[in-house]
Amino acid sequence: MRVWGRWLTGRERLAGLLMVGGLVVFVVLVYVVIVLGGGALIGHTSSPHLGLSVLATAVVALAFGRVQSRLEIVMSRLVHGGRQSPYEILRRFSPEVTGSRAADDLPARMAEILADGTAAKSAQVWLMVDGRLRLAATWPPGDDRPPVAGDGPGRRELPVRQAGELLGVLAVQEHENVPLTPVEERLFAGLANQAGLVLRGTRLRAELVHRIAELSTLAAELRMSRQRLVDAQDAERRRLERDIHDGAQQHLVALAVNLSLARTLTGRAPERADRLVVEQSKAATATIDVIISLSRGIYPSLLADEGLEAALRTAISQSPLPVELAVADLGRYPAGVEAAAYFCALEALQNSVKHSSANAVHLGLRGGPGLLELTVQDHGAGFDLGAVPAGAGLANMRDRVESAGGTLTIETTPSHGTLIAARLPGVRRQGD
Repeated sequence: MRVWGRWLTGRERLAGLLMVGGLVVFVVLVYVVIVLGGGALIGHTSSPHLGLSVLATAVVALAFGRVQSRLEIVMSRLVHGGRQSPYEILRRFSPEVTGSRAADDLPARMAEILADGTAAKSAQVWLMVDGRLRLAATWPPGDDRPPVAGDGPGRRELPVRQAGELLGVLAVQEHENVPLTPVEERLFAGLANQAGLVLRGTRLRAELVHRIAELSTLAAELRMSRQRLVDAQDAERRRLERDIHDGAQQHLVALAVNLSLARTLTGRAPERADRLVVEQSKAATATIDVIISLSRGIYPSLLADEGLEAALRTAISQSPLPVELAVADLGRYPAGVEAAAYFCALEALQNSVKHSSANAVHLGLRGGPGLLELTVQDHGAGFDLGAVPAGAGLANMRDRVESAGGTLTIETTPSHGTLIAARLPGVRRQGD
């Protein structure tokens, strides 16, 4: 194959000599046709006519470059069996890939030029996007092997860099037992050197498309989160209306009716009226308990008055599952942050009670100047987070935390328990 490479170089030299000869023939023909032929027509044959000589020189000057380019193409294709020469491909590379083609077609056109110019079996263009090499184009279509160094015999890769930054990789697969010639290797290296600007533009466009897709996904998730919040608020409002109607309202209506009856009986049956008033005192106390219960479901007064630790200690005192509470450097935070942490903790504890089969739960609170951290961990059954669709409990926790500007992390595996961690930003109140 090295002998074949030297023979190919000799043929190229021969093509160069033939091209020079062709240019000489062109100049001679112009001189003969214009100077000698024109002189014969005007009857001036004794010596070259000055005007005709100037005309011939002008024609040669104007047409020389075009004739030279045409002869280069013809001779190059004769030498390379009808294909463009590697040097011709390299010279035309930038105009072809940066011309009128759409940006999506540039990697495919680069792969095609690379395959044709090196006479390789296949060629690939890979882009470095978000720190990973991604296949951008292959020629002919269907060759999608990863560009791993030393990936099989005949596999060659060259990195494409610009200002020291890796932008991508050009890869070719040689035909079996037909390695690249030295000329084709130089072409391969030349294309890799010229491809930096093109790959940078293509990579930026690919990253933009990727970012747009991410933003679209985030926007869809935000819409779903807002819709869940609206649905949850509607459901909570309906529950409160039902509880007030079925509970507190019935107590208050009965209380009003019985007090009216007691007033009526005061003159006719004082003893009966007294008994009825005593009974209404008990009914009023029961009504107060119902209203207090409802108000705790909305926002516990203890949370607003004494803070997150006191509210959670009261809540876990009624838990059927033992809860270990650990508090570190906890102060007072904005009401929205404390409410998000409080209800997230209650939801997580409720899930552990219902589903974990654990013997105990660990509840942690850690404060700081600008951050509130909440963890709820059990060592119970756990579950496969990827296989279980997010239920209302998990969605509510995430929505509450994210609505306060925080992040929620859920770590769980079957038989190894569950850890729910919330990080909520918030400036601690002065004096706390």
